[in-house]
Amino acid sequence: MEGLSDKSNWSRRLPRILLGVTAVILISLLYPNNLTFPYQFELNQTWQYADLTAPTAIPIFKREERFTADREAVVRNLTPVYRRDTEVAREARAEYIAAFSAALDSARARNTYPGLLRQPEAHRLYGLELLDRIYQRGIVRLRTEDEARSGMATVIQIVDGSQVNTRTIGQVFTTPGRARQWLTDSILYTRLAAPDFLVPLLEDKLRYNVFYNDSLTNRLREQTLDAVSPYDGLVEQGDILVRQGEVISDNVYQKLISYRSEYNRNLEGTTTYLSVFTGYTLIVGLVILLLFLYLRTFFPLVYVRLKNLIFILLWPLLYAIMVRSIELAPGWSAYMVPFCIVPIVMRIFFNERLAFFVHVAVVLIASFLTSLGYPYTFLSIMAGVVVIFMDIDTRDWSRFFSSLILLFAFYLFGYVGIQLVQGAGWTGINYVDLLWLGLNVFLVLLAYPIIPLLERFFGLISPITLVELNDMNRPLLEKLARQAAGTWQHSLNVANLAERVASEIGGNSLMVRTAALYHDIGKLKNPEYFIENQTGPNPHDRITDLESAKIIIDHVNEGVKLARAAGLPDVIVDFIRTHHGTTRTEYFYRNHIKNHPEREVDEPYFRYDGPLPVTKEQTILMLADSVEAASKSLKQPTEAELYDLIDNIIRGKLTSGQLVQSHLSFQELEALRRIFRSVLKSSHQLRIAYPEEE
Repeated sequence: MEGLSDKSNWSRRLPRILLGVTAVILISLLYPNNLTFPYQFELNQTWQYADLTAPTAIPIFKREERFTADREAVVRNLTPVYRRDTEVAREARAEYIAAFSAALDSARARNTYPGLLRQPEAHRLYGLELLDRIYQRGIVRLRTEDEARSGMATVIQIVDGSQVNTRTIGQVFTTPGRARQWLTDSILYTRLAAPDFLVPLLEDKLRYNVFYNDSLTNRLREQTLDAVSPYDGLVEQGDILVRQGEVISDNVYQKLISYRSEYNRNLEGTTTYLSVFTGYTLIVGLVILLLFLYLRTFFPLVYVRLKNLIFILLWPLLYAIMVRSIELAPGWSAYMVPFCIVPIVMRIFFNERLAFFVHVAVVLIASFLTSLGYPYTFLSIMAGVVVIFMDIDTRDWSRFFSSLILLFAFYLFGYVGIQLVQGAGWTGINYVDLLWLGLNVFLVLLAYPIIPLLERFFGLISPITLVELNDMNRPLLEKLARQAAGTWQHSLNVANLAERVASEIGGNSLMVRTAALYHDIGKLKNPEYFIENQTGPNPHDRITDLESAKIIIDHVNEGVKLARAAGLPDVIVDFIRTHHGTTRTEYFYRNHIKNHPEREVDEPYFRYDGPLPVTKEQTILMLADSVEAASKSLKQPTEAELYDLIDNIIRGKLTSGQLVQSHLSFQELEALRRIFRSVLKSSHQLRIAYPEEE
């Protein structure tokens, strides 16, 4: 049997374990896969940590504006790259040789240019030499007209095969016309007899042979930009980077940025994704474990219901996704995340203690995903505390808006205080962050429309719904008042009594009142069989005690059926099921024994099916129902008689084990007894107890 018990316990625990592990893994997957610099700092703020010493030599980054200026200067002075096309010169030589041969044959036939005819080879070679000199110098097709007008000292680079030569515009020909002019001027200084013979043969062979190359120029630009050093100096190992309490100046800020970059770069080489993921998993796992232990210890009724666990674990996962997404979005700030929705919703569905703990868990998990540091965590937790003690009521719009204004005031003063402590001064406060916090407060308004959605999806119940269910004109209540007037009056009395008690001991008075109005709706099936509705002969006189007991007991099951058919929340249905616990229909049980002394009594036929009440509110309803019904049997009782009746009913519930699962403390039970006495005393016309005559 012990083995079966252990197996049963594990079968109940396993879904919760799997749920918790799944939540931890999903949240951990959102965390960045690298570690972060362990210090938070801002320009012109005070260094809050101990003196920071350089652990190794650290190259100091240039300021961003200077580094950008250096790169822009490089681009501005970048030399364009041209490529020499050797095929152009080769074709020009071939064309010149053919043209020279044809012109020489023509001169011989006409017997002209006698000096040429005496030295034809010298003229041919001289022409080739001039052509080679021109193409070697280069006829450059410049990239733009602006480049051509930029001056003779403008530098370009010419790629010739594997060689790169730097030239100025003045050292090359920028057009074929300039090359022809040079040819005309140069050929006159030769000692050849017929230099003018060569001019027309060479002029039409001159064309561009050096062209701009965009890909080579871009490659040069990239190489040149890469060569621009991002560093400006060096911090030696052991040097003090910043002292505690020192205001972070521009120079110190650059040193800290450089150290942070070096720190992160070293981590990339020594840390794996798996180790970082494991670290985040341990952190998130600890928070979720503490949340589970807190629920199991202080809120077991919430813990045992899987839907409740899913509802609670949804919040850290949702906010982790939200914060991570905003961190990855440029221009957005995590200050806009409306954490206060969590405590508002949790307080409406549960209570302040659980709302605060869940809120803290959500903030702790989400804070690891943002770079805003401790101030962000402080402001977020503080805001949750504010909305919890302000008791924001989503049913009252004017109060809701005034609460949000007060919430923003707390955000404002908290943020300004942090900025002043960090040394920003009044002029250094980042007012853009205040705008994000204002948006945060505005988004808290989303709590109102999402409450009904969560209510339906997770089977929870809110004050808004409870107020709606309290409407006396609702079909089920209207039918009860019309067809079972006595039961309806009894339900109203129980509702008033239970509400008063719940208010005094800190229970959910609105919920217990609503449940009290519906707890006896099952009597609609056979209202005449219940004494409060009887005006004539008692129908129980015509049937057996077993049949009577069955009709009385069945009003609970009929009530559950009617409640589910009317779409009442599960919470209200639970009140209907538990308001008699597993008590006996005592009158019919004893009457059956009296009428059948020879038979063995089958007691289960005279007991309600239960279950026993668990929550404070369910226990209050059970006791209020019994006390109110029993007090009607007293006709002008004395105070002592009334008090004895109340005490006997409470004692009977205790001794019969009906309160064994209840979370009502003995102190609260004593308060409940006192309130019952006070309320029923005022509602009954008590008879004065005269002393007995001797």
